[in-house]
Amino acid sequence: MKPTAAPGQAAPRLLLIYPATHRLGWERHFQLPNHSLQQVAAATPPPWQVTLIDELQDEIPFGTGYDLVGITSMTHQAARAYRIADRFRSLGVPVILGGMHPTVLPEEALEHADAVVIGEAEPVMATLLEDFLAGRLAPFYRSTLPAGDLLSVPWARRDILEGKRYLTTQTIQATRGCPYNCDFCTVTPYFGNRFRYRDPADILAQIRSFPRKLVVFLDDNLLGDPHRARPILEGMADMDIRWGSQTSLRFAEDPELLRLVARSGCIGLFVGIESITGAYARIAKSSGRSNQTDLIKRVCDAGIMLEASFVFGFDDHDRSVFERTLAFVRDCSPCVPTFNLLTPYPGTAVFRQFEEQGRLLHRDWSRYNHAEVVFHPRLMSPEQLKAGWQEARREAYRWPPILDRVWKSPGSRLTRLAYNVLRKGPNSRSGAAS
Repeated sequence: MKPTAAPGQAAPRLLLIYPATHRLGWERHFQLPNHSLQQVAAATPPPWQVTLIDELQDEIPFGTGYDLVGITSMTHQAARAYRIADRFRSLGVPVILGGMHPTVLPEEALEHADAVVIGEAEPVMATLLEDFLAGRLAPFYRSTLPAGDLLSVPWARRDILEGKRYLTTQTIQATRGCPYNCDFCTVTPYFGNRFRYRDPADILAQIRSFPRKLVVFLDDNLLGDPHRARPILEGMADMDIRWGSQTSLRFAEDPELLRLVARSGCIGLFVGIESITGAYARIAKSSGRSNQTDLIKRVCDAGIMLEASFVFGFDDHDRSVFERTLAFVRDCSPCVPTFNLLTPYPGTAVFRQFEEQGRLLHRDWSRYNHAEVVFHPRLMSPEQLKAGWQEARREAYRWPPILDRVWKSPGSRLTRLAYNVLRKGPNSRSGAAS
């Protein structure tokens, strides 16, 4: 039963908040909108009125103008989310918390909320709101992952982004889940151990509803199941759109699939290389039939701009890993290299390992942000890991390496240069996350 407002009574108001951990300047206009809160809004039944506040762009309207406040939180946002929640509750406004961090630490989150959503919000949102209006709000609303490999979610609500400026609001999510279960990653514990795909017809219909050509897929591995990705790619090939997403390099082992990806309008992909050494260089995201250098070159030769992400701090990393990684980048020349520090997020196997071994430095969640060392590395000191990461970023974004990557890349060199210039500023600063 959907909640309804009594005759003459104002519709209940729901405020959704995406917390910011730091302020951005002009670069905030190159960000993408938070997708999960758009999905929460889409799963919110009438007569609720929904307002979205993105703290990167908006001031939070503290006060009593809302009946209920919902806040999403990843680990690095948790402290800020808790402060926002505490302030609203001090004003008598109930708060629900959800997202990755409250899912893995629900008891902690409940100390700052009236209810906590554990897992995906869409299946439980209507029940939660009905309980709220009936005065029987429960402390926890747990969403169980569905059986099978079909993802069924409503279209994200773009209308609640009105008045905000982003790189694009034409974002879409086609898949959830991942079978690889990397021990540093939160995707499998949160979204399940299989690829769940939406119906291709539903995805393509949503894309056709977009008024502009640029589309961004907010998937962890859009091409993870090539058989199920093909109908989506084939449908986009006739749309004259341009799109980007995140995936693994494994798709490039199939020349026919790579050609289809390019033909479908793909202009850029983010891929997690993770590490060039040890076990993480051989994780299941690649079959091992081709080395990563060859796969990167294949993607770039197809005219697709590739952003390759590397992580420093695994247990087999000593101080030589920084120069070896830079040499790898110079050799394969991805358009944009990204370097991050290993972050042991709660809920992952690496967090449990470091906790059992006494290697966590603290639980200041605001510093679990890929830009600070929050654990004791095995083969170097925390200070050496941080310094090596900073130097690798500075070195990769000096003008000679940038120009070398741009020159070696086929396609529009001006576009690739612009992308590197956009990344140069943050990577040249010692403390900013890339």
